[in-house]
Amino acid sequence: MANQTKLSVKVRSESGRNQVKQVRSRDCIPAVVYGQTFSPLNVEVAKRELEILLSHAAGESFLVELEINDGKSTKKQLSMIQEVQHHPLRGDVLHVDFHAISANEKIEAHIPVEPIGEADGVKNHGGILELIVRELPIRCLPQNLPELIEIDVTKLKVGDSIHVRDLILPKGVEANLDKELTVLSIAAPKVETAPSEAAAPTVIKEKKADA
Repeated sequence: MANQTKLSVKVRSESGRNQVKQVRSRDCIPAVVYGQTFSPLNVEVAKRELEILLSHAAGESFLVELEINDGKSTKKQLSMIQEVQHHPLRGDVLHVDFHAISANEKIEAHIPVEPIGEADGVKNHGGILELIVRELPIRCLPQNLPELIEIDVTKLKVGDSIHVRDLILPKGVEANLDKELTVLSIAAPKVETAPSEAAAPTVIKEKKADA
C-alpha cells in the first residue's frame, strides 16, 4: 500500500502572477489545497522538499499528510497529490494541487501499471510486450491506495493478453475502466522482409539512320 508521507506547507497570501514570482524567489513552489468540504487554500511548499518527495514516488497519485502552518498554528490534513504541473521544456515543477480527503472517503487516482517478470513469449519466442494501459484509474479508500498495480507476465505466450477483468487488484480497490479493455499483450515478433531487388533499368539505344 502507498506510504503516507508528511509534508510541511505554509499558507500564502499571494495569488497573482507577480506574487507567485515572489513565492518562487523564496525557492518554494506555489500550491493549493482544496476538497468537497475544504475551502480552497493557497499554500507554498519548499521546492527541495517536494522534489525529494516526488523522486521517491512510483507515480504522482499518493497520500500526503500536510502540516499546514498559517503563521499562528499548525494543523494536519490528510491529502492526495491531485495534479503536478511541470514546465513544458525544463520539466521542473511549477504548481501542485492537493486534494483534501478524509479516511472514510473513497478517492480516485491513476496508479502506474508494472509488468513483473519476463514473459515466456518474449524470452523464448522473440515476442514483444506491449503495455497499452500505463496508468490504471482506480477507486478506493485512502488506506487501500496502492503504489503500483503489478502484473505477473511470466506465463504469457505470444498472442496472450491481459484485460482489466483479469487484473488481481488489492483488497478494496476497484478499476474505473471498461473490464474488456486490454492492459497489455504479447505481440508476435516483427519479421523483417528483405528489400526486393530493383529491376535493372532498360537501356533504349537510339537506332542509327541508314547511311
